[in-house]
Amino acid sequence: MADSIAGVGKDIQTYLDLLSLRQKLTVSNIANADTPGYKTQDIEFQEEFRAALHGESSPRIIEARGLVVKNDGNNVSLDREARMLSETALRFNIGVALLKGEIEDIRKAIRSDS
Repeated sequence: MADSIAGVGKDIQTYLDLLSLRQKLTVSNIANADTPGYKTQDIEFQEEFRAALHGESSPRIIEARGLVVKNDGNNVSLDREARMLSETALRFNIGVALLKGEIEDIRKAIRSDS
């Protein structure tokens, strides 16, 4: 049982780590919204999470597809980035809530053994 709890905790940590990376990329995109030639960076979240669960540790950063390129070659959409910030924050809160639940389960197990 301890191994399964540790495994779930590790999976949640992986999830939170990927969300943290995505948040950093989003912030970088916003910071470069006026940089000529800058291309929006992101990760394929579900694909990278699946890969991380199977032991691959380096997420691939990609150029976000389907965005309008401005005359200066920049394709950052502040609307998209604001949505990404909100979505990532929501997902992070869910991940933290799951992690808190796992910690509480461990506490209950320890209390019931003593």
